[in-house]
Amino acid sequence: MFKVKVYVTLRESVLDPQGKAVTHSLHSLNYPEVSDVRIGKYMELTIEKSERELDEVINEICSKLLANTVIEDYRYEVEECVPQ
Repeated sequence: MFKVKVYVTLRESVLDPQGKAVTHSLHSLNYPEVSDVRIGKYMELTIEKSERELDEVINEICSKLLANTVIEDYRYEVEECVPQ
């Protein structure tokens, strides 16, 4: 069994209005040292071992459902875990 941590972020070339709003708010709260904020998504998946390659399964899940690959990038980390 595997725990997969998926991080989805907007591509650098895509404007992030939510991130800009947070940056502006931080400056208003007297945090001028924060120069930029990018907002993303974090998900954890638990995937059981199967006949298919784990990387293949994760990439399919991310590209078909979790990320809009036209405007978003994703990366993931895999940890083997023991069922409880």
